[in-house]
Amino acid sequence: MRRSLTWDQGKEMARHKSFTVATDLQVYFCDPRSPWQRGSNENTNGLLRQYFPRATNFSHVSQDQLNAVALRLNQRPRKILDFETPADRLQKVLQ
Repeated sequence: MRRSLTWDQGKEMARHKSFTVATDLQVYFCDPRSPWQRGSNENTNGLLRQYFPRATNFSHVSQDQLNAVALRLNQRPRKILDFETPADRLQKVLQ
């Protein structure tokens, strides 16, 4: 499993030190306006946009809808995983 996370520099990340202590994961920050430094995240954002356009009001999206999208994305093969699904790769890591 990964032992670090790379975040953007948004204000919502201000409590990164308490997160690091609670999870024992090192947090790194990408450079401003450098989304390519977090490529997998940017790719996932693009996949999510297929279901939820940028202006989506998530207060109108049900938990069942969110779960259905999560299931579809977790069962979708990814090139970065040698065309395994995230669900399959997680199972291998956890065994």
